[in-house]
Amino acid sequence: MERSGDKRTVPAEHSTRHPPNSSGRRPHRHERQRSRKKRKVISSETESRIQVQTLTPDSTRIFSSYTHRRTNSYVQKQGRSRKKPHKPQCQRKWTYSTHDVSNYNDRFVIVSYNVLGVENATKHPELYRGVAPKYLDWEYRKKLLCEEVKGYQASILCFQEVDHFDDLKEILGSDGFRGLHKARSGETHDGCAIFWRTELFTLLHEESIEFQRFGLRNNVAQFCVLKMNQDLPSTGATARPPCATTSRSFLVGNIHVLYNPKRGDIKLGQMRIFLEKAYELSQEWGCIPVVITGDLNSLPQSAMYQFLASSKLHVQQHDRRQVSGQIFPSHFAESQSWRNHITRPLLNRWTDEEIMLATGSRLSVLRHHLKLCSAYAGVPGTSEVRDKIGEPLTTSYHCLFTGTVDYIWHTSDLVPVRVLETLPIRSLKKTGGLPCK
Repeated sequence: MERSGDKRTVPAEHSTRHPPNSSGRRPHRHERQRSRKKRKVISSETESRIQVQTLTPDSTRIFSSYTHRRTNSYVQKQGRSRKKPHKPQCQRKWTYSTHDVSNYNDRFVIVSYNVLGVENATKHPELYRGVAPKYLDWEYRKKLLCEEVKGYQASILCFQEVDHFDDLKEILGSDGFRGLHKARSGETHDGCAIFWRTELFTLLHEESIEFQRFGLRNNVAQFCVLKMNQDLPSTGATARPPCATTSRSFLVGNIHVLYNPKRGDIKLGQMRIFLEKAYELSQEWGCIPVVITGDLNSLPQSAMYQFLASSKLHVQQHDRRQVSGQIFPSHFAESQSWRNHITRPLLNRWTDEEIMLATGSRLSVLRHHLKLCSAYAGVPGTSEVRDKIGEPLTTSYHCLFTGTVDYIWHTSDLVPVRVLETLPIRSLKKTGGLPCK
């Protein structure tokens, strides 16, 4: 998507150039004053137009502000230099569904975001070698983070790795959000948080899961049953059909799955319990629609993804260490050793205990009752930012990993209207990693 802000800086440059003096004489002092005054007026007009860009609904504030700053710097120097301004690299754009959703009623925008816990950033500096320490500082990041998500005009925010909830609560509260936080059990206290706009939704019920109670580590998940207020505006990224339940309620689930790539049994067990609870709450509240968000620490090509998409998984057909796909090399750098690994027999068999953790029984077949669809896979995108099944190429980018682990899933009674594309890999490489300036 071409940006109008970029197009307007070029005329500003050309408009300040002096026309050739056919007489060959030096311009009179009064003429030079008029010329300088004219340049000043044109510069101010260009700046105003770019400020207006911050109000457009399809631009994030963080991008618009970035463009505004770069252009201001250029305007101040254009009397001495005619170099064209550099185009910003960090624009994200909306991609719209090809489905006709004109007859759909309630719409809302939902965001899922792993904010990178302060403790995790401190404990693992090797992951962020390309990021200046000042950009990892929470005092710096929290303001940019909140400005970014505000720019999405979000209705609901689902965060993971939240260990400074009070800061987010204060900043987002001033923008009309209310939130709930569930900290992890154990020594590490980051957790999940859900925020919603109080003018748009009323909280009917909230519930959380501590997976430690099931012998599945100290990760957590949370749920909110939200009811749309009567004056909910008809704009957003997700829509409900007119034939849907008239309760105008729906369930939001938020989860951060265990990271450990080798413990596929734990990962599947956490997701099993999470989806069972989501289905149970949906039924209790009248078969309401469900939205699932979170950092699943699993790739789109993984058995975990297959379980979500197909509602069924034969766990013994998969190596426990490969359930999440995380220790495969990314598809950007295939290697011969990876191909050899796929063809050799499974070396890591499942024990009875591991099957019990994954499936909750002695049976090796895992099932869930929700018919889930991926929001991104439901809105066609380009190969520059999507993989073959429609998921983003990457949602996590640091020194040791590049790939997609964050998702938004929904039941079929919700329809994605638009999705915000992730940045292309070539743009991410220029940032040095995420987070960045």
